[in-house]
Amino acid sequence: MNIFLADEQAEPVDARPILAIAERVLVAEGIPDHAELAIVLVGEQDMAGYNQRFMERSGPTDVLAFPIDQLVPGQIPTTIANGQPLTLGDIFICPGVVKDQAAELGMSLDDEMALIVTHGILHLLGYDHNDPADAATMSARERDLLKKEGIELP
Repeated sequence: MNIFLADEQAEPVDARPILAIAERVLVAEGIPDHAELAIVLVGEQDMAGYNQRFMERSGPTDVLAFPIDQLVPGQIPTTIANGQPLTLGDIFICPGVVKDQAAELGMSLDDEMALIVTHGILHLLGYDHNDPADAATMSARERDLLKKEGIELP
């Protein structure tokens, strides 16, 4: 797996657990070894700008996912001929918002970050939560993946 992480914000963050959970989620989802994605850590001001520009929502959010292709949840994406990398897309995460959410939920920052990384990757893989049925499917998959990590969601 090629997981690129860019830290463009001021909140202290250990990249190792983020990269590790991302890789384990991709493996659990059956994504080929030559797949790649980018995770970009941004500050609250930048995230608020992206949220407004791309989602037409005000204020910062925890995660935004920008898939390259429209994938189907649970289906392994088709690989590209000639061994080209399978580019899944980009995930933007705001550690400041994640930290606040963790405190509100009484979760550890590491567990909340694992949830947010998992959530973003599932979006890249076609999962969504726009309607109740899709939300239930996505939530169940998140819980299953995180349970394998020893993380129980409230």
